[in-house]
Amino acid sequence: MSWGTELWDQFDNLDKHTQWGIDFLERYAKFVKERLEVEQNYAKQLRNLVKKYCPKRSKDDEPRFTSCLSFYSILNELNDYAGQRELVAEEMALKVYNELMRYSQDLKAERKHHLQEGRKAQQYLDQCWKQMDNSKKKFERECKEAEKSQLNYERLDSDINATKSEVEKAKNQFYMRTHMADESKNEYAAQLQNFNGEQWKHFNNAIPHIFKNLQHMDERRTVKLGETYRSFAEAERKVIPIISKCLDGMVTAAKAVDERKDSSLVVESFKSGFEPPGDFPFEDFSQNLSGTGSDGTISNTPKGERERDGVQGPRSEPKPTLGKAKNKLWLFGKKPKAPSLEDFSHLPPEQRRKRLQQKIEELSRELQKQMDQRDALNKMKDVYEKNPQMGDPTSLQPKISETICNMEKLRSEIHKNEVQSLRHVQKVLRWSNRSPALPQRGSYTDDTSQEHHTPHRRPGPTQPANRNPDPHEFDDEFDDDDPLPVIGHCKALYYFDGMNSRDHVLYIIEEDKGDGWTRARKQSGEEGYVPTSYVEITMEKNSKGAVTYI
Repeated sequence: MSWGTELWDQFDNLDKHTQWGIDFLERYAKFVKERLEVEQNYAKQLRNLVKKYCPKRSKDDEPRFTSCLSFYSILNELNDYAGQRELVAEEMALKVYNELMRYSQDLKAERKHHLQEGRKAQQYLDQCWKQMDNSKKKFERECKEAEKSQLNYERLDSDINATKSEVEKAKNQFYMRTHMADESKNEYAAQLQNFNGEQWKHFNNAIPHIFKNLQHMDERRTVKLGETYRSFAEAERKVIPIISKCLDGMVTAAKAVDERKDSSLVVESFKSGFEPPGDFPFEDFSQNLSGTGSDGTISNTPKGERERDGVQGPRSEPKPTLGKAKNKLWLFGKKPKAPSLEDFSHLPPEQRRKRLQQKIEELSRELQKQMDQRDALNKMKDVYEKNPQMGDPTSLQPKISETICNMEKLRSEIHKNEVQSLRHVQKVLRWSNRSPALPQRGSYTDDTSQEHHTPHRRPGPTQPANRNPDPHEFDDEFDDDDPLPVIGHCKALYYFDGMNSRDHVLYIIEEDKGDGWTRARKQSGEEGYVPTSYVEITMEKNSKGAVTYI
């Protein structure tokens, strides 16, 4: 149906309706704006949530458990999901909100133009009507004046007392008024005909055309709303495949959780490499009562009692133990610095081996980077030498020298760690071949009230027992012809497999070199390395220094 033919007299109502249509479009645009702000805030909150729970440590410190890795995968998928919500907001802003606001401005300008045309047409018709009405009123006045002049002329013409000049004057006045009435009549007729013509044009041409344009404008507004409704939905539909992939990724991450693998990683992470402890040995303290203990047995009789019994004690007195912290004797009168942790000597053997290997791999990667940089600089230098206009080859020499220096430092560091790793493996193998054990804390106590009962060792054998060295050992420092002298003794704080009562005190033949291992000799003559932190060491006075380690 056409507005021009059906609503020809509803200009004001159409004015209100078109204004309502534009207001509704802008209201929907405001709704879309608030909707996309919800998406933006949602995406922002999701990203902040992911950032909050994402690990902040380096990759080397990250847990490798499948449950943790799956959770981090879910966080990554959720981060991608947040990105899709941002795309939805961008799509709504670009193809819906911005389009609606631009279209709203165009509608306002078009509506204003059409309404102005309608008002101009109405004003012109009003002007024609006014001219016709004025001519009509003028014709009416002239007719009335003509009637008056006619009555006056007839009255004077019938009056016998009226003079001839008065009658003639009235007659001329009557003719003049009649002529003016005729002219007004003709003018009125012309104005009426003109108005009727303009009015027909107004209601049959001008107004229908203007209303038709307003109708088309309103229909386009309705179509635009329908298109933006569809675009609003399409913005969601476009991201559904990616969102589905994100959800599938979360499900895949959930399926990747493997409890057995996590248990294996726990074992790998905390395995010390020691063997389980053996049975506790029986220590026969009754031998000290009879004084018939063998030379290889460590007497537990206090020093005073042994002297009264005629038993000569050892020449060297035991050094203060841990309990007498205030009276400790340190090398050169100062407390030694804590051992450096760079070589991971504070870790159990298995963990230390892994950390040393990791450090070697990191240094090797850095060395490869330096080598690549050196090759690149050499290539650039060759280019400069062949094409001097591109640069000065001598300017690269300092950087090349610096890179070569860094390479040498890295090679030295790698060699140092490889030696430490190899020596660590050798010591673990040697001690495993002689006395394999995992330390188990015994009944040793640090109570200071019992320190005067600290047993003294009897003089150890002057010559270690003969042994057959393993030809496949990495190091031959145990194959010396002359045995190393005893420089101290140590008391085991833990029991080891293969230990008996004789092994409770060992002889120190080589100090800790800083790698956490001390070379010791059993009373049976067997030699090996023991973890320094598992024994209480007392150095002899005639050794390099009296230092107590725990």
